[in-house]
Amino acid sequence: MLTYAVMWACFIAVAAAGIPARSPLGAGLLLLGAFAPSLVALWLTARAEGGEGIGALLARILRWRVGARWYLFAVGYIPAIKLTAALIHRATTGAWPRFGGEAWYLIPAAIAFSTPFQAGEEIGWRGYALPRLAARFGLARASILLGLVWACWHLPQFFIPEVDTYGQSFFVFVVQVTALSVAMAWLYARTNGSLLLVMLLHSAVNNAKDIVPSVLLGATSTFGLRASFVAWLTVALLWICAGYFLATMRRRRLFVL
Repeated sequence: MLTYAVMWACFIAVAAAGIPARSPLGAGLLLLGAFAPSLVALWLTARAEGGEGIGALLARILRWRVGARWYLFAVGYIPAIKLTAALIHRATTGAWPRFGGEAWYLIPAAIAFSTPFQAGEEIGWRGYALPRLAARFGLARASILLGLVWACWHLPQFFIPEVDTYGQSFFVFVVQVTALSVAMAWLYARTNGSLLLVMLLHSAVNNAKDIVPSVLLGATSTFGLRASFVAWLTVALLWICAGYFLATMRRRRLFVL
């Protein structure tokens, strides 16, 4: 509730007042809102556990000694999903979907640069909320519940013209993000609670998703179901993978703390 209150207050102020997102005030409010999950998590941890709890939470960011395959998964998961969607699009329609205009070699650099900034969300979502939800509901259910919370938290973004979600289907976004939450919980558990790896995956999602864009050009139906074929293919592929991750998390007790 606190995370929603901080983020929504900042983002709704930008949307309702028409503050340009690239102005100093707009950028400052958006940055504060984007970092709300971790700011709130750190405050709650400090209040309940003091400096020792803060140290333990932040230490997970430096948990980098994991197998190389998990780094490969974090960086390659969303590109693999997107390229598979492109191949299915080609096979079913006879035409390739629209591809992003960014040079491919810039994407790894963008992922590396962006990864530290994902701490603004991941300290809160996977660092603070996921272990507590998993202790109560189990990791599989917690990953879905957190995904819904995480996805709905983004709602104000859909009303800011400069943001790429403006006018897109919020329903499709929620379904996609919930499936991503399952993958991130699975990775977090497999890497012994490494926040660094989920931050890397989060960064890869943000910076590699538009190699095959899902955005429907000219969309104006935020609460409708109208979305591009690529978006629906992405939903299907993410949930096929999520089904495997959920089955794995149910069969085994994986580390989440």
